[in-house]
Amino acid sequence: MLDLGKLPSLGAALRDATISFKSREALIEADRHRENGRWTYAELRAAADGFTAALQAQGFAPGDRCAILMQNQAKWLIGATGALWAGSILVPLDYKLTAPEQAALIAHAKPRVLLTEWPTWEKLAHESPEPFERVLVIVTEAPADARLGKAVRFESLSPTNPPVYVERSREDIACIVYSSGTGGTPKGCMLSHANYLAQAEVLGRMYPMTRGERYFSVLPTNHAIDFMCGFLIPLMMGAAVVHQRTLRPAYLSATMQRYSITHMALVPTILKTLEKKIRERLDDLPKWQRIVVDNLIDLNHFATRREPNQKLSSSLLRPIHDQFGGKLKFMFCGGAFVDRDVAEFLNSLGLPVAIGYGLTEAGTVLTVNDLKPFRGDSVGKPVPGVELVLRDQNEAGVGEVWVRGPTVMQGYLDEPELTREAIVDGWLRTGDLGTIDAAGHLKLVGRTKNMIVTEGGKNVYPEDIEATFAGLADCEEYSVFAANYLWPTGKLTDEQLLIVVRPKNGTTDEQLAALLAELGVRNRKLADYKRLAGVLLWTDEFPRTASQKVKREPLARALRDRVDRGSVRAL
Repeated sequence: MLDLGKLPSLGAALRDATISFKSREALIEADRHRENGRWTYAELRAAADGFTAALQAQGFAPGDRCAILMQNQAKWLIGATGALWAGSILVPLDYKLTAPEQAALIAHAKPRVLLTEWPTWEKLAHESPEPFERVLVIVTEAPADARLGKAVRFESLSPTNPPVYVERSREDIACIVYSSGTGGTPKGCMLSHANYLAQAEVLGRMYPMTRGERYFSVLPTNHAIDFMCGFLIPLMMGAAVVHQRTLRPAYLSATMQRYSITHMALVPTILKTLEKKIRERLDDLPKWQRIVVDNLIDLNHFATRREPNQKLSSSLLRPIHDQFGGKLKFMFCGGAFVDRDVAEFLNSLGLPVAIGYGLTEAGTVLTVNDLKPFRGDSVGKPVPGVELVLRDQNEAGVGEVWVRGPTVMQGYLDEPELTREAIVDGWLRTGDLGTIDAAGHLKLVGRTKNMIVTEGGKNVYPEDIEATFAGLADCEEYSVFAANYLWPTGKLTDEQLLIVVRPKNGTTDEQLAALLAELGVRNRKLADYKRLAGVLLWTDEFPRTASQKVKREPLARALRDRVDRGSVRAL
């Protein structure tokens, strides 16, 4: 059982683990069908100490910020651990963002050090040099003939002095974590060591990991779920973390089989892909075999209705479980809304999905299903220590979700007004709408904000991507919306973004065609999860405030009343 009550920081917890489990396997890194390396806890400690010493040799001080911008790999965790031991505030950044978006976040976060990969730095180096003027850039795996500019090679770091471990307190900031939206005001959530330790202790007790168990790190490590479940908890509990450098679906199953994966976290899009592949294989079975398998699925569903039983399920449905390595105990899913049918189907196979709900502003999860029994119709109950209430409930019991507890952030970096809006008397306003049933389970039904959560788990604020379309010819004004915000569907999956455009008066058909074509060109330059699904043409002036900001809700009401979803043109 994970007991972190007396530890002052994440660094202390990880340092204890590297001593307690020194001979155990800590990290495995694979690339396609090749294994790049393995590290025991003792070897992890030595590598992290080396990074600590390298930072300190460059004058890195306690409280300085270390940004990490990398795909999943062992060096991500080694670098993060070493930086924590140097007293760093970590700034995990999303490698899937564009170079201008990444540069903007670096400019906002003002890190002292940036640890990144060569291909990423090669793109960032073409951006404005200003955000990097006072940043030590450390790159991994740069070609021998690469022109590094101001960057230094990770592999060449060779400090002469031993590292000095720097302790931090629970009240100190451990990480600054950004939401996916970056075009508007960057929101850097400041999370303390106490925030993370409280979350790790609760989740570690609910879903313990032991020696010999292996977590497959599939989500980006900067993602709140993988940072907690694919970095902190496994290492604190003596398990191993497996990274696969390529996340092409063709290699995921092979990696799970090769390393006997026991735990992993996924987003709904990947869950849907798994479900589809399993159903296709079942559909290909001869009729008599399909009848046998369906009966075994029904038997497993009945036998595990109260709680999962991995050994029983893998025995009854071995061919299916063998596709995933035969040892998979739990799949955690959050970051977006999970399709109930998908989760229930996988659970019937003995592949339980622990569905949770959380926000970057509150660590990893606020509510989660403990699988005793499994329920696919909710996001579970509040985890221990979290208070959850519904404010301004309507006659149907729907209200805005407000939460309070030990994982709520300290605030937004350099944004006191946004912080005051988000946290009121210690309560975090989530902006999500829901109901609470008789069993205490939270069911989400919508949002109070014009925001979309993609099935890939990305929070996209429409305001953040509008700058991409500035200066469109023959366009009087435009605004980006989540389609389900305009026309509520009663479900929170399959959400899409669209742009509402008011062409200039007198625009010809030819000019309109050129406008739509330009929209398409700019749209394709966006990160894939930010791309618009369609365009809606509108003739009336947009309602605006005295300061000329678009009044989104009145505009949305007008659109909702006068046009339907069928009027949207695909982009």
